[in-house]
Amino acid sequence: MRPEPVPPPDEPIALHHRAISDLRYIRQTMERAGAFTAVPGWGGVGMGVIALAAAPLAAAQPDAERWLAVWIGAAAVAIGVAAVTMARKARRAAMPLLAGPGRKFALSFLPPIAAGAALTLALYSAGAVDRIPGTWLLLYGTAVATAGTFSVRIVPVMGLCFMVLGAAALFTPGSWGDWWLAAGFGLLEVGFGIAIARRYGG
Repeated sequence: MRPEPVPPPDEPIALHHRAISDLRYIRQTMERAGAFTAVPGWGGVGMGVIALAAAPLAAAQPDAERWLAVWIGAAAVAIGVAAVTMARKARRAAMPLLAGPGRKFALSFLPPIAAGAALTLALYSAGAVDRIPGTWLLLYGTAVATAGTFSVRIVPVMGLCFMVLGAAALFTPGSWGDWWLAAGFGLLEVGFGIAIARRYGG
């Protein structure tokens, strides 16, 4: 009795296709598990310098509207500096900004910032402008601390320092507001920015 013929095996998947699939899986796994290291150190220094320049200018304004305009203008410039330097750092590291840890960082950072914007409008409408500096520092610190759980350890530490300053600012005279802002958005940003730049590649 002759044995039945064995059917030929399925054609194997091309080796390079399997390698590409494996590499894609490894990259996605690393992105999910890794830390977001594109926090811009030198960008933080630039943001701090902007705040240090804005503080005496804002303190010299004759009314709340102009005071708020100075700080909002400074914030807009600082956001631009942060965005450009973060994009450059991510490009150098071949790291996607809106995927993996970068996406988690952004999604954790934005809600406290949105809350800060809403509270700014509410405090301004209620005539409690002197409480705005503490609110900004506290919620910015919250944003950095929560988003920093997806970054290197120094980032959440910086957020906690901002939160401490913000809490202190809320219980001091309103006339100290510009100096609290200079201490936080100025000196803290510069100090931590230099540390991040030296330890984590710019």
